Amino acid sequence: MMKAKQASLRKEVAVFEKTDKRKSASQLFNTTVPLLLLWTAAYLSLSVSYWLTLVFAIAAAGFVIRLFIIFHDCCHQSFFKSRRANDIVGTIAGVITLCPYEQWKNTHAIHHATSGNLEKRGIGDIWVMTVNEYAAASRIRRLAYRLYRNPVVLFGLGPIALFLIQYRFNRKGAKRKERISTYVTNIALVSLYALLMWALGWEAFLLVQAPVFFVSGSLGIWLFYVQHQFEESYYEHDDEWSYVKAAVEGSSFYKLPKPLQWITGNIGYHHVHHLNPRVPNYYLEEAHNATPPLHKATTITLRTSLQSLRFHLWDEEAETFVSFKAWRNRPARPDAAA
Repeated sequence: MMKAKQASLRKEVAVFEKTDKRKSASQLFNTTVPLLLLWTAAYLSLSVSYWLTLVFAIAAAGFVIRLFIIFHDCCHQSFFKSRRANDIVGTIAGVITLCPYEQWKNTHAIHHATSGNLEKRGIGDIWVMTVNEYAAASRIRRLAYRLYRNPVVLFGLGPIALFLIQYRFNRKGAKRKERISTYVTNIALVSLYALLMWALGWEAFLLVQAPVFFVSGSLGIWLFYVQHQFEESYYEHDDEWSYVKAAVEGSSFYKLPKPLQWITGNIGYHHVHHLNPRVPNYYLEEAHNATPPLHKATTITLRTSLQSLRFHLWDEEAETFVSFKAWRNRPARPDAAA
């Protein structure tokens, strides 16, 4: 993609870099109110059937994901025109989604600035090793990587490790504003949970909140994972890396059924979001439809996205993800016997 075309593409999408106060307010309302009602219904149904509770809890988890997209937009300063409004709503949404606002905003900004850059991996992204790195790694590091990429660990233990543990601590070198944000989120979170346990009973609270947390956390990690871990993604060394190519070629278009597209806040248009993170989620589809070059982004569906579970290593020569099995069965190099 020529630099002139890249600049033109960014200019085309820039027209959608705007906020609509009514759309934002409406989205905030139709997310938080159903979430509150569904959580309450899950609690009240405990006296009827826990299976019914799980139905309400899973539905509530969907709205937690939708609230996270609002939080995500606030981190990009794209949900409201006012920075203060974004910061306030983002901080409150961060308490509910267990994400400290300033910490997540900063690490996610790094993710956008380095996505697909082989020299700048490790902050705000999924751990990816190249074929050559894996081949040269020690047995312990290989084992650690294989465990990390195991679906049971990534999507089962991942929510606990990320949302309950990692996000409760400040990053090394975090600035004062970020540290305070993490402390405020932790204090607010403990206060909220303590209040609910006192009012409802700790057992009832956990019976409702545990499935809400686990389902929303697992699906949230899945969305982040699948939108960068597809077969012909984009990874390049720093001297050849391109922001626009990383956005369009390294982020997928996750084409979901309309109800799921709505509940996930259009984040399936991830290629548009990476090209211009200042476009609010409610304009992502429109930006995609109005920009023909973006139609060439890799499209995945619910069915085809499951294939990403077998993509483990990035093959720099073939420019594609390969499985551990494919790596083991690779042809021996001509100089291997030398």
